Amino acid sequence: MICTTIQYKSCREIVDILSSGTVEMAEIRLDRCPLTVEDIRSIFSSFDIPLVATCRFSESPNQESFLAEAISSGANYADIEMETPAPVAASLKRLCRRSGVTVISSYHDFDKTPSAAELKRMVDQAFAKRAGIVKIAVTPHSEADLEVIRDIYGAAPEGALIAFGMGEAGRGSRLEALSLGAPFTYAALDGEPPAAPGQWETSEIAAALYGQKPGLRRNGREAPSLTMPSSKSFAQRAIIAAALSDGESTLSGYTPCDDNRSALSVAKALGAEVVENGNILKIRGISAAPGCLSRDTLHTGESGFLTRLMIPLLAVLSDRPVTVTGEKTLLRRPLSLAHDIMASFGVRLYSDSKPPRKEDCMLPLTVKGPLYPGRAEVSGQGGSQLISGLLSALPICGTDSVLIVESPKSLPYLFITADVLKQFGIKVSAMMEGEENFAETMDWDLCSEVRFDIKGGQKYRPASFRIEADWSGAAAFLVAGAVFGELNLKGLDTSTTQADCAILDILSSAGACISQIDDGPTASTGTIHVERSPLSAVSVSLDHCPDLFPQVAVMAAFCSGTSRLSGADRLRHKETDRAAAIVGMLNAFGVPAGLDGGVMVIEGMSLSRRLATGNLLKGGRFSSHGDHRMVMALKVASLGADSAVEIDDINCVAKSYPGFPDDFAAFEQSFQ
Repeated sequence: MICTTIQYKSCREIVDILSSGTVEMAEIRLDRCPLTVEDIRSIFSSFDIPLVATCRFSESPNQESFLAEAISSGANYADIEMETPAPVAASLKRLCRRSGVTVISSYHDFDKTPSAAELKRMVDQAFAKRAGIVKIAVTPHSEADLEVIRDIYGAAPEGALIAFGMGEAGRGSRLEALSLGAPFTYAALDGEPPAAPGQWETSEIAAALYGQKPGLRRNGREAPSLTMPSSKSFAQRAIIAAALSDGESTLSGYTPCDDNRSALSVAKALGAEVVENGNILKIRGISAAPGCLSRDTLHTGESGFLTRLMIPLLAVLSDRPVTVTGEKTLLRRPLSLAHDIMASFGVRLYSDSKPPRKEDCMLPLTVKGPLYPGRAEVSGQGGSQLISGLLSALPICGTDSVLIVESPKSLPYLFITADVLKQFGIKVSAMMEGEENFAETMDWDLCSEVRFDIKGGQKYRPASFRIEADWSGAAAFLVAGAVFGELNLKGLDTSTTQADCAILDILSSAGACISQIDDGPTASTGTIHVERSPLSAVSVSLDHCPDLFPQVAVMAAFCSGTSRLSGADRLRHKETDRAAAIVGMLNAFGVPAGLDGGVMVIEGMSLSRRLATGNLLKGGRFSSHGDHRMVMALKVASLGADSAVEIDDINCVAKSYPGFPDDFAAFEQSFQ
C-alpha cells in the first residue's frame, strides 16, 4: 500500500485530505503539523483508513504526549524512533500493546548507508524489543549501498520490514520495497514538498504500482453499501419451530434462498399453513405432539442442516417410519455419526431397508422411532446439526432428558438453536465444561463438554420473530473490502450468536481496518465499514465456524507470510470435499497451499507485493464443485487475478444467497 505523508497541515486541512477518498493510508507528522491534543484526538478517532502517528523526538518536545494521544485515540501504527529515550519508548510501547496499535521502530541516516551487519543488528534488536514493523531509511551512494538495503529484507519476517534509500539514488528503492515484501511505502502529497529526499508523489507511485490493476487505486468515490440477506441458520430453525407451534407465528426479515424454500416446503409437508408477503412469513403451526403425524416420506432439498434437524423430530412426531429424501450434492454427503447418536435414544436408521453401516449413513434414509427420552452421551465430532435436531425434539417427549455432548464442534450453532427455541417457548438449559482457562476466556476451542438439561412435555408456542441478517454471506464482502477496497455492510448484528461473526476477529487479527457506524436500530446493528489495509498472516481455528474457510483462505492468499487455518477436517463432507476444493483452487491460482492433517497451510503475499512483482493470481476456468461457498470465494479472489476467472456453475449460490452475483457486481463497479 501507499502511505501518504501529511505534514505542515492544520486539523481542518488534514480532515479534508483524509475525507477526499484519494488517500489509501496516511502518516500524520505530529511534529510538523500545528495540532493541539484535541485535534489529534479528533483526527485519529474519526477515520477508518490506516493511520500512522509519527512524532520525531529530535523535532518535537511533545513526542510522548502527542504519540500517546494518537495511540489512545485510534492510530493503527505508532512510529517510535530507535533514538527515543528508553523510558519514553518503553512507556509508548506499553500503551501500544494495551491499545492494539502496531509499533514501527524506525531508523534514519541522512548521510550514508551503514553496513549490512550493522543494519541487521538494528533490525534484530528492534524485533527483540517487540516492534511490529521495522523501518530503515538510509542514504545510498552506490549500487552496493542499494544491495545492502535489499539484503536486510532477509533478516525480517515477511511483511515486517520497510527498508529504502533516501535521495535521488534511493528513489527507485521506495517502490522496490513493496516487491521485496514491505507492507507499505511512503509518498508525498501531490504538489507538496517531500518529507524526505527522494520521496515520490502519491499519484506518481500509484500509477507505477497499479498499472496492471488501475481500478484498485482509491478513486474518491463513496464506498458501496450493501444490505445482507437473512441468515438461513436462523431462518430454517425459526420456520420449523413456527411449524411446530400451536398458533400463528410472524417471521420478519425473511429473504428467500433454496435452503429456506426447502424449510418452507418441509413446514407445509408437516401440515403447517404458510403465507409469504414480501419479507414477512405467516406460519400457522400444527401444535406438535408425539405421534401427531402420519407420513411416509419427507423431502429436505439440498439442505444438510434441515435433514439432520428433521431426523430426531420425525422420530418423535411420526407414528410410522419416514423415509427422508434429498437432492443434488446432499445425496453424496454422509450423515456423520447419525447412526450412533440416534441409536442412543432408541431410533433406528435404515438405508434400502437395511441398517446402514456407520460410514454409509446417507440419503435416502428411513427413520424408525419412537425416540425415547432419557440420558445419553454423544460425540460432537460430527458437528452440531443433528444435536440441534435433538434439542428441538426432546422437549416434545413426555419425560425429561439429559444430553451430554463430548468434544463439541460448531458450538455457536447449538446456541443459535437454543436462542430460537426460547423465542418459541421451549426452554433448554446448558452447562459447559472445558480445559484450563475456559471459564476465564470462554474460548470455544477449550470447551470439552456441554450438558443440556431438557424438560419433557413442553409445547411450541407461536412467536413474532425477526430473522437476523447473514454473517456467512457477509464474510465474502468483508474479506473483499479488507483486501481490495472499502465497503459498508448494513443490517448485521454484532451481538449475534452466529458463528461466522468470527470473521471480524479474524480480519482484525490480520490487520484489517473495521469499524461500526452507529446508524442502526440498536447499538449492535449499525453499519459495518471495512477498509483495505496491509494484512499479515494469521493462525486461527475455524473448528466452530467451518463455513468461513473458503473466504479466510482467500484472505490468507493476500496476507504477508504463512497462515495456518485449523479445523480443515470439518470440511470433508460439505457440498463437496471443501478442504480439497479450497487447496485445489488456491494452487490453480498459483498460491502455495496444502493440508497438514487438519490444518490448512497457505503461503500468502500482500496485494501490494503481488502488484509490484506482477505475481497476481492466475486467471482461468475454475469449478465451484456445486458449492455455494466456493462460488463466493472464487468471485472475491478474481479481484486479484491477472485475467478473467470463469466459474463453471454460479447458480448453486442460490442455495444460500441468490442475490450474491448482483451484490458482488455492485461492489466490483466501485473499482471502475
